[in-house]
Amino acid sequence: MRLFGWKAARPQARPALTRALGTLFQPPGGDWPTGYEAQVRAAYLGNAIAQRAVRIVAEGAGSISVDASPEGHPAARLLGGIIETAAAHLLLHGDAYLQILTDADGVPAMLYALRPERVTIEADATGWPAAYLYRTGTSTMRVPAAPADGRPGLIHVRTMHPLDDHYGLGCLGAASGPVAIHNAATRWNKALLDNAARPSGALVYETGDGATLSPEQFERLKAEMEASFAGSGNAGRPMLLEGGLKWQALSLTPADMDFNNLKAAAAREIALAFGVPPMLLGLPGDNTYANYSEANRALWRLTILPLAAKILDAIGTALGAWWPELKFAMDLDSIPALAVDRQALWGQVTAADFLSDDEKREMLGFAPRGGAA
Repeated sequence: MRLFGWKAARPQARPALTRALGTLFQPPGGDWPTGYEAQVRAAYLGNAIAQRAVRIVAEGAGSISVDASPEGHPAARLLGGIIETAAAHLLLHGDAYLQILTDADGVPAMLYALRPERVTIEADATGWPAAYLYRTGTSTMRVPAAPADGRPGLIHVRTMHPLDDHYGLGCLGAASGPVAIHNAATRWNKALLDNAARPSGALVYETGDGATLSPEQFERLKAEMEASFAGSGNAGRPMLLEGGLKWQALSLTPADMDFNNLKAAAAREIALAFGVPPMLLGLPGDNTYANYSEANRALWRLTILPLAAKILDAIGTALGAWWPELKFAMDLDSIPALAVDRQALWGQVTAADFLSDDEKREMLGFAPRGGAA
């Protein structure tokens, strides 16, 4: 008898073949990409759900109208496009590093976002950050964390990391598992289509004399099966059987495995990891919010506005070394998603008969008219 072209030895007793051959079809280990660059490639570059979730939050933060006071302050022009980039870095990496570039007079002229994975924090003897090292190729730029003149050359915005004193925690780690599942499901479906969507099954060893595979035969068959037929890339691939082996299709279908629901659940987990209600990404099965408007309002209130406020606070504090009077404020009235909240507030203030007109105007952010007017 020959199996895949090699001669079989004398059969020896083995455990039940049904249970043993089942191990041939186990997928590879459940590892997924580790490290920032690998996770970015798998999530942001290779997964539509993760990329869209990050872009919704980052572009939303970048679209907020920001007022700088005193009115007409030159610092307002430094914010163009930087909030969107910083928000994306915070979501993905957990850290955003903004270099402050000054003009010939030493006044901030531009904010430049550095790639966070290239920045290393150099700590002093007490463990506090002493400098930031930015490496590009063979060159390294060192920016002191606390310059002698008190004017920083770099702004470090970070999210909270419970296990690290210097670096923030992005959303990629929490999303890496669902991203791996979603990407694997996509590759599996593609492979099934490429291979005529043939169903999986089991190898049945039939010789008629009750013999079973020897340990050597079993191990070689298992190795050849894993190399040629296991994994999503070989899904549905036809096989050539010899020497008493018969292919028996199984009744287990993607519907039985709840395959579509598994992929949808992974997509929802990806969205939630980045703080985006799944409803806004068109994902089925999410009934947390009564309608799209409520979900959109929750996105702004719970995710976009806190993230933008963190970035603006850090920028305002750093630029305060040049302009102590500088203050940034987000114009919430210009955000369409919050129109319902604004309408409710105006209704409450209008109905407050115990307040004067000037007090009502002040509560709504307007200057009092004063006097009989």
